Amino acid sequence: QLQLVESGGGLVQPGGSLRLSCVASGFSLDNYAVGWFRQAPGKEREGVSCISRGGGTRRHVDSVQGRFTISRDNAKNTVYLQMNSLKPEDTAVYYCGAFVDMCRIAEYWGPGTQVTVSS
Repeated sequence: QLQLVESGGGLVQPGGSLRLSCVASGFSLDNYAVGWFRQAPGKEREGVSCISRGGGTRRHVDSVQGRFTISRDNAKNTVYLQMNSLKPEDTAVYYCGAFVDMCRIAEYWGPGTQVTVSS
């Protein structure tokens, strides 16, 4: 079965950290760019971070620049999102997707993992 599965979400206090993981099964993730997107209640899904196939190109949306870092370990078929200095406005369901380009056209999506930043 071809799928992506996210993990690592949870409840964290403002200023805290979480590391999300996105694991692919049934296909090789190194054939794809991978992006993290998020959707908060009542809002549209927005792109957060994107990493190229080889990991040499990384992009982050301005609101997370300097706080979030995307990385990948192709040997483990996994992409990570390290999130530091979390803010309440980072609260959302986080999804990873496998893309044929730099995070515009997705072939696969994971079911998402909830991140809640609250005191």
